[in-house]
Amino acid sequence: MQAFIVRPFGKRKVLQKDVSGNQVTVDFDFDFVHNELIIPALEKVGHQGGTTGKIFEAGSIHEDMFSLLLVANLVIADISIHNANVFYELGIRHALRDKRTVLIKCPGFDETPFDIIGYRYISYKKEEPSASIADLVQALNETLEADRKDSPVFDKLAKLESQDLERFLAIPEDFEVDLRVTTAQKNAAKLAMMAGEISEFQWHIPGLRKIGEALYSLRCMGPSRIVWEKILDYKKDDLQANDRLATIYQRLAESEVNSNKQESEALFERSDIAIEQLLTNKHALTPNKRAEFYALKARNAKTLWLEAWKNVPEDERQTAAIASERLLAALESYEQGFLECLNHYYSGINTLGLTITAITLAERHPDIWELHFNTSELALQKLQELKQKYEGLKHSVYYSIKAGKHTIDKGSDEYAWLKITEADFICLTETRPACVKLFYQNALREASNLNFDATVRQLLIYQQLGIVKDNITAALEALPAVSIAGGKTKTHTILFTGHMIDHPGRQELRFPATKEQEVRNAIKDKVMREQEKVSGTLIGLSGGASGGDILFHEVCEELGIKTDLYLALPPDQFIAESVAFAGTGWVDRFNRLYTKLSWQILSQSTELPKWLKKKENYTIWERNNLWMLNQALENGGLHMSLVALWDGKGGDGAGGTQHMVKEAQAKGAKTIIIDIAKI
Repeated sequence: MQAFIVRPFGKRKVLQKDVSGNQVTVDFDFDFVHNELIIPALEKVGHQGGTTGKIFEAGSIHEDMFSLLLVANLVIADISIHNANVFYELGIRHALRDKRTVLIKCPGFDETPFDIIGYRYISYKKEEPSASIADLVQALNETLEADRKDSPVFDKLAKLESQDLERFLAIPEDFEVDLRVTTAQKNAAKLAMMAGEISEFQWHIPGLRKIGEALYSLRCMGPSRIVWEKILDYKKDDLQANDRLATIYQRLAESEVNSNKQESEALFERSDIAIEQLLTNKHALTPNKRAEFYALKARNAKTLWLEAWKNVPEDERQTAAIASERLLAALESYEQGFLECLNHYYSGINTLGLTITAITLAERHPDIWELHFNTSELALQKLQELKQKYEGLKHSVYYSIKAGKHTIDKGSDEYAWLKITEADFICLTETRPACVKLFYQNALREASNLNFDATVRQLLIYQQLGIVKDNITAALEALPAVSIAGGKTKTHTILFTGHMIDHPGRQELRFPATKEQEVRNAIKDKVMREQEKVSGTLIGLSGGASGGDILFHEVCEELGIKTDLYLALPPDQFIAESVAFAGTGWVDRFNRLYTKLSWQILSQSTELPKWLKKKENYTIWERNNLWMLNQALENGGLHMSLVALWDGKGGDGAGGTQHMVKEAQAKGAKTIIIDIAKI
């Protein structure tokens, strides 16, 4: 993220008290402090820093300086001497932002101004500023993590509110266009790449919001999670970020529920924390929105309840289901959601269903039911309360559905779901199975375009627990067959990166044509080892350059592994850049792969998009690496492997194998190195 540094410039002649208390003139090199203390500390906390020097060198006006003082995630101000510009800029920062301003000072020079006496600063020695890096890093981390005000203005004027930064940040129009096109293409890997690319721009937070929404709309929960967590790091009580993450964590938890129960439970807990953060902000949410969040919290508990009994032997399911405390937790959260908004029929029907379930199981297994309470009398009292609640719920849910029929557009998907909910209500309250079947048939006929998996899975839960058995049988006869089991086996991706065949006349040989067969054998060996370890689907992904890339695709084809071809440029340009130099044989091999494989193209030219040109030392080839890496990481670092044909050295240009290996390792991907120097 971006930081702004407020300090004097260059070398200054300043007065300092000597050991006798006399004023003497000494040299003070503030650029030295900048390079030896400030920049290293910022790098350690993941921030980049700039000063007004760059602004004015570029010929910009004061507006840019004011903008940076407002929007910078972090400001470091050196108050060692009475420099008018420093204190002017510090005053602006304190007036605009309530937190994330850190003061540093070399003692022994000018006295700290009265207005900021008592506010913490980090001390350093001008002769050895690097000795204070650890102290400054600690202060920066504490400032970034804490919610404490460090502005005297906001500290003294308690009702003053900090500016909403995003009101002042304009997203480049060409970025918006690029984002819309990429979203329309459903190119989640490119969206994830763009999220990383904008991190150093002032407008990155509103930009991240748009990328996060795009990924969320595409149901790419893993990449979307990363984006929204970046926003939450910036503002922990952000409503939109917590809203999205509450659902994202829940969906990810359900996807892990069969393979990694510990991770699944941790994700459910994260979802609950996000929900609680949202619900503490009562006045910012409508009653319907609060009902939705309580329903999501209930769904978390309900999923964990289901896990407590779905895999136990059939004769033990009911006792395991009533023994789990998650049943009542889910019931209470659904009920709270319905109380928040009686029009929220989804919460209502789920409250009704779980109430019937709890009553049925408690009556069948009173000894297990009593274990939830201190005495048998309390257990009986709670059961009576549930029965009374059931009678009230029948009427309230009925009228909630009836009200929806009057207010919801009859041609909408929401109305179709309302009809399904009405059938669910009939299933839970009616005594005639034939009537139940008819309601589901009618609902299905009116909403044939909808996915009924969730509805069927709920009915299967009732079936497996023996709840309203005859009605459930009738309902399932009217609906398509669906498995109760959740979670899917994730695809494992092998991403390949590696050296090209040596250009003719290359001075230091790296991959001469004579090594082709040995390299092919080495690639095949590594791919086969990965193939043996993966029980589910395995796919390959690589570019199409002559040498390692093409060999990888050919090896995978031989082993029956599907691969996708990712090209930085359109085929003709790509051939000219990365294939043709090696000879017509390699061009023919590329063309065969291009004709046979699925392919993606990143860019129409080597020029970066206009909005990205200000990113220093960045090329299309680095961008191409990040694009492929984000695609391979679609299911997370545990579900991908990077196979790298690499000599362990830097490449001939930007975006080479070394760059890919470094980025993959930073993201937690398994990295397998084929040392070409040893072949």
